[in-house]
Amino acid sequence: MTQPRPAAPARLRFAVLGPLTGEADGRPLNLGPLKQRLVLAVLLSRANTAVPVDLLTDAVWPEEPPRTARKNLQVYVCALRTLLGRQDGPDRLAHSAGGYLLRIAEPELDVLRFRALARAGRSAADSGALAPAARLLRQALDLWQGPPLADLRCSPAVRAEADRLEARCLGVHEDWAETELELGNATAVAEELADLAERHPLRERLQAARMNALHLSGRQAEALAVYDTHRQLLARELGLEPSPALTDRYRLLLARGRTRPTAGHPDRSTAPTAALLPADTADFTGRTAELRELLAELGHDGGNVNGDGNVTVLSGPAGSGKTALAVHAAHLLADRFPDGRLLVRLRTGDGAPRPLPELLAELTALTGHADPLPTDPARAAAHWRASLAGRRTLLILDDAAGEAVVRELLPALGPSAVLVTSRSQLAGLAPVHRIAVPPLAPAEALDLLARTTGPGRIGTDRAAAARIVDACGLLPLAIRVAGARLSVLRHLPLAEYAARLEDPSGTLDELVAGDVTVRARLDSGWHDLPHQGRLALARLATLPLALLFTLPEAATALGRPEHLALRTLEALTDTGAVTSPTGEVTAHAALYALPRLTHLHARERAPEALTTLL
Repeated sequence: MTQPRPAAPARLRFAVLGPLTGEADGRPLNLGPLKQRLVLAVLLSRANTAVPVDLLTDAVWPEEPPRTARKNLQVYVCALRTLLGRQDGPDRLAHSAGGYLLRIAEPELDVLRFRALARAGRSAADSGALAPAARLLRQALDLWQGPPLADLRCSPAVRAEADRLEARCLGVHEDWAETELELGNATAVAEELADLAERHPLRERLQAARMNALHLSGRQAEALAVYDTHRQLLARELGLEPSPALTDRYRLLLARGRTRPTAGHPDRSTAPTAALLPADTADFTGRTAELRELLAELGHDGGNVNGDGNVTVLSGPAGSGKTALAVHAAHLLADRFPDGRLLVRLRTGDGAPRPLPELLAELTALTGHADPLPTDPARAAAHWRASLAGRRTLLILDDAAGEAVVRELLPALGPSAVLVTSRSQLAGLAPVHRIAVPPLAPAEALDLLARTTGPGRIGTDRAAAARIVDACGLLPLAIRVAGARLSVLRHLPLAEYAARLEDPSGTLDELVAGDVTVRARLDSGWHDLPHQGRLALARLATLPLALLFTLPEAATALGRPEHLALRTLEALTDTGAVTSPTGEVTAHAALYALPRLTHLHARERAPEALTTLL
């Protein structure tokens, strides 16, 4: 009797470049419960390599594995062996001294095909075969179906594997973009990289590719804006400058304009500036009244023919979101200012005011004026102001330390407008329209925390979330930092973090997310004050935390007569360090307050101020 032939092994295909999926002979596979899928995800991410048992255990039980962890792991592996089926030769899923090894062929796993195509594409590019290289790299990128292992990132070990895969994808995207640029396909590259570069703003090679693509597509202003946004982000987040290569490229674009015109795009090297703004804040929320007032003020076509200027000052304490509000409004006002919207920071990364000649050189370069400036600062400033005559430009002067430099940069004639952000109200500028940017309303603060912590996080304990934003003084910067911290520390209960923030001795230590610290921003405001202002703030910080105080109480704390104490309070109010009533009241009826974070910071710096006095 003829023996029946054994059934051929099923043709398997697995995917990790997106949600984890598997199929056999074209039919979807049931990959089992969550823990079994976590094991499979790690094995597939490290296919054909022994994976240590400890790593698999960490993937399945990231916090405290049960005593039966190894036995449970064996059960999952046994189930996966059944799922994978038998094949001729060595077992697909074998155990060795190094751990578990999953043997899988290139056609069976998308990440193996991705790596093979990427290697082939890079090899072709190295040999000068640019068109085949671009095609191979594109085929590799087309295998991606979204964020890798997106459905299993609840496990830190799997998330680390996914981040490693995503970093490889970014590298291939950069290879593809550079190859396509050499082939002259700048427009396609500019469109492809737009969202990707915004999602990975600190990746310099990606920003450089986008900058070059925009430049070669004739979008000069946008190309320069990519560099400026990247430079500002590096300075703010990491305290670094762009690489010399990227800086040299930026200077070349400024000096020479477009070097490779492309079909259908006229040369725009002398065109007006379009938008040299940072990216709009993705999670911008609240500020409804302030935004409405700001858009109404800047959006009207009032002009500036009398030299009074169309100037608006956004003032508020450090971290209140003045810059985010200004940038958000500027993005909404594109039609009103067709000749340009640009932001210039008036301070260096360490908070020191930038000199006027440096600012004038940057402004004239950004607006495309090739003529050299006069060496005399006053004449150079006049040259800059005259250059704006007749143009509809919105200029954001960010983080002004005082009036003097701002006054030199204000246009004298024409329909341009200036938006100044400052902790001070800049009382020496007149006439201007002033908008206070106070802390957020509680509902707005909770909304911002929800956006920064991730979906559903604050819903688990809204009372604790309210305590968190209160402890942050309802300041957007502090709330963003707290939210970023909670988004990383997913295991940390909201109530526990709220208790940490409410402890005055540790609040500022908790408001740190990577290189972004609330203390650094408060330090900048502290150093802006003259010595007598620091001393006064230190003495006011001896008053009870989070309580309003009167003029007599302030006079006692300051050790000064009431009429002198009133002057001190008014000076500190102008800097944003002290809050005061919004309505008209007599000095003795007024109630003052130190914002919570300012109060804590002043307590921390008090010994320094008092020691200097002695």
